[in-house]
Amino acid sequence: MESGSVPNFRPSTNAFKFTNAFPPAPTVRIHLGIVGTVGVGNASQGVCGGMAFAVRDYFEADLPPPPDEQPPGSDTALFKFITARLIDSFNAPAGVAQYADWMVLPSGDVNFVLGRRPGTYSRTVRTSWPQVRADIDSGHPSPLGLVTVHTADFRQIGKCHQVLAYGYQVDDDKFVTINVYDPNTDHDSADDVWITFSAANPSKVSPINHNIDIGEPTLHGFFRSSYSFKSPPEVPAMGDAGPG
Repeated sequence: MESGSVPNFRPSTNAFKFTNAFPPAPTVRIHLGIVGTVGVGNASQGVCGGMAFAVRDYFEADLPPPPDEQPPGSDTALFKFITARLIDSFNAPAGVAQYADWMVLPSGDVNFVLGRRPGTYSRTVRTSWPQVRADIDSGHPSPLGLVTVHTADFRQIGKCHQVLAYGYQVDDDKFVTINVYDPNTDHDSADDVWITFSAANPSKVSPINHNIDIGEPTLHGFFRSSYSFKSPPEVPAMGDAGPG
């Protein structure tokens, strides 16, 4: 058994106490050329990427997460920070195009006479998983873009999801379990969320299972999201009444 984890990181301690259940807010729309226009800023449709990025920001800044137990209001600094980080998490246009590309790709590799086009399963096992493991081994939570659907209907891109990986275990049969912070999961269950798959034979497709709070029972694949640190709004000290 091999294992690794980000020192001193646990979702129950380092992540938000509220879940990804925000009231409606103005939509930010990103124009992606031939892919079309995608709305990514309607908070009621989810801000999972913003929450995952913001949680890593607080951790990297060695700051505790805010004590809020309900999603912050749209006029607060925290809401504005999370929704700005949502936009960052999509890394447009390249990041959104990556979701679209993976949605269309088959799970299995496609073999040609002069080569092979990897499917989402081998890309997940051969490329994404080593990158995530390297992040964790270097002491950093790793943001993941989860592709949940296999379709050419790009309107379903909103079904994809984002989480933050912070630990892993690999057994002797190369069966991998990744521990993740899921913005959709209640705080009481936050430390028991996982993704599992076999890394024994990347060319042989097998299920990528999980217990993340999304509508799909398995994943079509996942990739490491492009992340850059941004300073989060600091949490007021206890007893700080603020401006009078």
